[in-house]
Amino acid sequence: MALVTCELVWLKQLLRELKFGDEHTMKLYCDNQVALHIASNPVFHERTKHIEIDCHFIREKLISKEISTAFTNSNDQLADLLTKPLRGPRVRFICSKLGAYNLYAPA
Repeated sequence: MALVTCELVWLKQLLRELKFGDEHTMKLYCDNQVALHIASNPVFHERTKHIEIDCHFIREKLISKEISTAFTNSNDQLADLLTKPLRGPRVRFICSKLGAYNLYAPA
């Protein structure tokens, strides 16, 4: 989440410099409920000691309203098409969600 947050902040800065579009809160979707809870909860957790800096960074961006987080079910992850070996029905489902279609399919 911290890496994606860095990328979102960078993209927002780039768009601001190019004077492109309006500034809105960026939405960060995550399929890990524990990561979302740790990022939004200011209570220190002993088991998260090694990721404390990342948590503070994300929490800072959440408080400043630069990003907002939302949970998405693992079954709805569109990035799975690019990161996992999937079978036909799943590939067709994700492609339909992305608006992709087969150019060579009979009309």
